[in-house]
Amino acid sequence: MIQQEVAEALNAHMGREFGAHFQYLSLSAWFDEQGLPELAGFFETQASEEHLHAMKFWRYIQDAGAAMEIPAVEKPRSRFETADDAVTAAVEWEVSVTRDIDGLVGLAREHSDYATEAFLQWFVTEQGEEIATMTQLRQVVHRAGEANLLLVEDYVARKLAAAGGPEASAG
Repeated sequence: MIQQEVAEALNAHMGREFGAHFQYLSLSAWFDEQGLPELAGFFETQASEEHLHAMKFWRYIQDAGAAMEIPAVEKPRSRFETADDAVTAAVEWEVSVTRDIDGLVGLAREHSDYATEAFLQWFVTEQGEEIATMTQLRQVVHRAGEANLLLVEDYVARKLAAAGGPEASAG
């Protein structure tokens, strides 16, 4: 059984993953409103992935025999000035989640909770991939500029096709 402090931190982080799910749904809706279906689809897929991340925490907490406390989720941001603003928000969110994961790893180490530390290692790797993906997308949006977002749409469509479609990136 994991210690109470670790269980509370895992529950809180599970809420952040659910929050990421809703934030990415909000980004998807915003891009859809802008008439950018590839970006909307990209963020819808990201939302599904974040939901899966939250469920991994849910399952781990359950399997560890800890008390489950699903926290309230902060309302997602729904308005953005530009595509760059929207994608920058996604980058900032991923950096914040990465810091949280790193903090959880540190807490698990403090408590000599090797099982939790092992569980979190998948997320350490995943967050590196998430930051790289969002940073690269932000670079493409920067280069294209607001007037050329159809080039970004083409980029996203090609990236998804190369990865085997939206299903390939959800996981």
